[in-house]
Amino acid sequence: MSIPSRAALYLRVSTMRQAEVDLSIPDQRSQTASYCERQGWQVIAEYVEPGASAMDDQRPEFQRMIERASDDDRPFDVIVVHSFSRFFRDAFGLEMYIRRLAKYGVRLVSITQELGDDPSQVMMRQVIALFDEYQSRENAKHVLRAMKENARQGFYNGSRVPLGYTVADVEKRGHRTKKRLIIDPVEAETVRLIFKLYLNGEATSGPLGVKEIAKTLNTRGMRTRLGARFGVGPVHKILTNPIYIGEWRFNRRHAKTGREKPVTEIIAVEVASIIERAAFDEVQRTLVARNPRTTPPRVTTGPILLTGLAHCASCGSAMTMRSGTSKTGRVYRYYSCSAAARMGKTACKGRSIPMDKLDQLVTSHIADRLLVPDRITALLAEIVQKRAVAGGEVQDRIDQLSRQARAAEEKLRRLYALVEDGITDLDEVLKARLADIKADRDQAQSALDRIKSRSSTACIDRSKIERFGSLMRESITAGSVPFRKSYLRSLIDAVEVDDRVIRIHGSKTTLEQAIMAGDQPERRVRGFVRKWRSLGEAKRDTISPSKISTNQLGCFVSATMRCYHQQAFTNIF
Repeated sequence: MSIPSRAALYLRVSTMRQAEVDLSIPDQRSQTASYCERQGWQVIAEYVEPGASAMDDQRPEFQRMIERASDDDRPFDVIVVHSFSRFFRDAFGLEMYIRRLAKYGVRLVSITQELGDDPSQVMMRQVIALFDEYQSRENAKHVLRAMKENARQGFYNGSRVPLGYTVADVEKRGHRTKKRLIIDPVEAETVRLIFKLYLNGEATSGPLGVKEIAKTLNTRGMRTRLGARFGVGPVHKILTNPIYIGEWRFNRRHAKTGREKPVTEIIAVEVASIIERAAFDEVQRTLVARNPRTTPPRVTTGPILLTGLAHCASCGSAMTMRSGTSKTGRVYRYYSCSAAARMGKTACKGRSIPMDKLDQLVTSHIADRLLVPDRITALLAEIVQKRAVAGGEVQDRIDQLSRQARAAEEKLRRLYALVEDGITDLDEVLKARLADIKADRDQAQSALDRIKSRSSTACIDRSKIERFGSLMRESITAGSVPFRKSYLRSLIDAVEVDDRVIRIHGSKTTLEQAIMAGDQPERRVRGFVRKWRSLGEAKRDTISPSKISTNQLGCFVSATMRCYHQQAFTNIF
């Protein structure tokens, strides 16, 4: 008497919707169990995969079944499926796993496609697998096409809803309900708070980093959409998600690989915005500026005031904090040359200065010598004088562009008159000529508008200068170190520490841009680049660390102005 084969059933549906309806899985179970009973096989295991695609092997139950079939105790002899497409919809994957199972004496049997091991039947199985794969890819193509059209019409396709939004039914089309994303008033306040903390912070805390925002939210008991605590990842995703300015982008990535798709395949869906575009753009610029690949986090958020600013005059290396303890237990902290500390005196002779002393020198001299109305006015007067010298050349260029625009306009007027009077016909040659003249006119007009906007200068009154100086003096001398540090970095480019002098470097032009931020918020300067300014614009003065009251300090604003600092300036003007 032969021993009955031991069988394992594998039951699968492609989507969770099919699994929730609960029709296909019971039907597969009934038919495969009846088949095993007719064959005299004993069903000893059942593996159910609800809502999993068969285009790959990333299926927990499938992998568990394969691992069990490969065990040394040989638990079953055959795997029974309703059709080969239930097991795999990729021709290569199907053959690979069939051969892997064959090594352990396990066969794959389809109850609706009964095929043996004859070469012709093996070929037939492979042909069936190819058709299954083709059908799956065709279905996916048509489903994606329908989803893209649904997105073009502004409807929601069923992905995870971002924090701040919820789904609402808007209309019924046949048996399908169309949905849209709408703002959730409660969650939207959380999103606005995240952007506010990143741009401005709270009270005197200064702008917060991503990690500090997560801590703040968790301390207040706020949670994500899934009820979890906030972390760096979720907060960063919120700060960079364009949906909050009304730009929901569908079909951005390949579902399998996660790679970005071409821009032409991405569908832009308009939704209600939670954050203003200007604030969102500032956040993106600041995120780029604070990127650890651009600037180490300790430079912008560390507890040391001049980290990333103080440099050794001999070798140019950064001055980093060193500490020591005296016999009495008192702790001393110094700024010391990092090159000498890492590589010894062969790299640099090294120099040190007490941390408190250098911090006080820099902040007090900036507050007392630069951020006073008379000094700021004098610096701005130099800028105005330089612009006056270049004004003649700019005006010549404006006149030239104006003549070009007028000449093109006159040519167009004459050609239009010829056509209207019936002297000539509007043939292809004339159309091409009209297009060329229009292009010349538009190009000249565009250049003219651009040069006029760049050459315009605004008048800065005394009261605005005083308010600017007052705000900045308070910001760099009071509050927490990260808060003072962020404002200080907006005012100076580098602090060069020499044996007998300290040089503070910067640029004058950004001072004007900072003061005028309230009138011209769109004008920005490049950040984290120290050598970008033109020759003759930067100046240096020196101060003695031992004689504070008898030396002059020339300190000019650098090119490291942060966007959120300009926003702060805007708030007081």
